[in-house]
Amino acid sequence: MIERELLLHRGRTSLRTRLARWRTKRWQIVQCAVAAAVAWFIARHVLGHPTPVFAPIAAVASLGTSYGQRLRRVAEVSLGVSLGVLVGDLLVAWIGQGPWQLALIVALAFSVAILLDAGVIFQNQAAVQSIFVTAMLPGNNGIWTRWTEALVGGAVALVAATVVPAAPLRRPREQAARVVIRIAELLRAAGAVMLEGEGDRGYAILADARATDSLIRELQAAADEGMAVVASSPFRVKHKASVRRMVELVEPLDRALRSTRVLVRQVAVAAHRSRPVPASYATLAFDLADATEQVAAELRAGRLAADAREALLAVGEASGAVERSEMMTAEVILVQIRSVVVDLLVLTGMEQLEATDSLPPPPR
Repeated sequence: MIERELLLHRGRTSLRTRLARWRTKRWQIVQCAVAAAVAWFIARHVLGHPTPVFAPIAAVASLGTSYGQRLRRVAEVSLGVSLGVLVGDLLVAWIGQGPWQLALIVALAFSVAILLDAGVIFQNQAAVQSIFVTAMLPGNNGIWTRWTEALVGGAVALVAATVVPAAPLRRPREQAARVVIRIAELLRAAGAVMLEGEGDRGYAILADARATDSLIRELQAAADEGMAVVASSPFRVKHKASVRRMVELVEPLDRALRSTRVLVRQVAVAAHRSRPVPASYATLAFDLADATEQVAAELRAGRLAADAREALLAVGEASGAVERSEMMTAEVILVQIRSVVVDLLVLTGMEQLEATDSLPPPPR
């Protein structure tokens, strides 16, 4: 029964994750669609091409749905498409169409791209587009038609790449706040298990904790995307410092989440084996959850969590005054609580060693 509930929970979580991923890509999807339409319109109604194919292809291939190294990708794809189309058109008009001609054209497209010291994306696009021209559209629109279409698509993509919404700049701090809220939820749930000693509940929480790996991956992706936006859009450069501050939080957040997972695992083991955990450890977990929620509120507002430092230090101070347990599992729980405190203090602007030294020695 528990396994079935866990599977259903994971299925719902997976669906929510996919929908959330789609929501983060909505702007890029719309941007690609609009860029394709604009490129087609320009080629069809401004240049007068009757069947403009390469303009929307170049626009979509250049933009993609990722902000990572977008301007470089636009340049490489646009030039690669243009080169492939040009080489294909010129050679088909000269040597005709056939298997050996196709092999020669692909080899030449790769060779020219490599001699230009181009990247892998450039090389692949040059070869693929030369195949497309040679095999499917051999020279019936004129030698320069498809080449100018490729340039139009690339130009439209270049303009579109500089226009980005504010959402990718907010996403790193929003995702960071999500990670911290999840830590708070796990701490609160672990505290309840410490008091109640329910083994089944402990392992259910452990399953939830083990499903948090994706949160850090999403945070890293959001951080990379935010930096890519400020690097590619001249309209967003002023946000670079604030985005970089959030990027620097990925590592301490990863450590805090890992420490929380270890804590939850030890709590589940203690509950399963009916090993008592001091009630004061549960109190520490509850207080740390409250402080962690303050950290999340600060991050959501786009600030370092300096206002939450006092609450975290109070938990750290209390961890040095609680009673000791003879059970190794309980001692590990206490150590992990202190580790989470240290990792979260880094989010308040403290250095790692400074945060470690701010905690009193563990009780003897």
